[in-house]
Amino acid sequence: MANRRRQWPVPAALIALSLIPAAAGAARLTQLAGGAPVTSENARFFALPLPVIVHVIGATTFCILGAFQFVPALRRGRWHRLAGRVLVPCGLAAAVSGMWMAAFYDLPAHDNALLEAFRLVFGTLMAVSLVLGVASILRRNIADHRLWMMRGYAIGMGAGTQVLLILPWTLVLGEPSPTERALLMGAAWVLNLAVVECIVRRGRTRQSSERPMRLPLSSLR
Repeated sequence: MANRRRQWPVPAALIALSLIPAAAGAARLTQLAGGAPVTSENARFFALPLPVIVHVIGATTFCILGAFQFVPALRRGRWHRLAGRVLVPCGLAAAVSGMWMAAFYDLPAHDNALLEAFRLVFGTLMAVSLVLGVASILRRNIADHRLWMMRGYAIGMGAGTQVLLILPWTLVLGEPSPTERALLMGAAWVLNLAVVECIVRRGRTRQSSERPMRLPLSSLR
C-alpha cells in the first residue's frame, strides 16, 4: 500500500498544474455557450468558436488524462494502451488547433509576433513528438516511445507552467509587456522540456550503473 502511495505525488502534481489552464478553458467555453458580452478580447472566439472549443477539450483531456500515464502500476496494464489511444488524438487536436489560432486569429493587445512564432514552433514540436512516439511504439521501441511522448506531454503542459512564471512576475513587477510575456511563455515550454531531458538522462545513468561490470577475459586467466 505504501509503495502505491509513493507512485502518486508526480501524477497528482501534474493534475494540479493542469487544472489552472483547464479552469481558464472551461470559463472560455462557458462564455461561448452562455452568450457573454462580446469584447475586443474575446471577439475572435465568438467569430469562429470551433478552433478554441477543439483546443480546450483536446488540451484539457490530454493534460489531465496524461498525468495518469506516469503511474507505474497503470503503465503495466491495459490502461496505458487504451488511454494512449485517446491521448494521441487529443494531443494532436490541441497542437493543430493551437497553431491554427496562432496563425489565423487576430492578435490580442497583450500578444505579439514573437509569441505567435513560439506557439507555432512549440505546437509543431508537440505534434511531431506525438507522431514519433506512435511510430516508436509500432516499432516496439519502448525507450524512444516513452521519450517522445514525454516531450509531447511537456509541451502540452506549457500553459500551466506559464501561469507559474507569469503570475509571480505580475505580482512583483507588474503586468509584463508583450515581449516579456512572450519570453516568459517561451521559457515555460523550454523549462518543461529541460525537466524531461533531465529525467531521461538520470534514468539512463541509473541503468548504466546497475549493469554488471564485465571484466576482460585476460583478467580471468
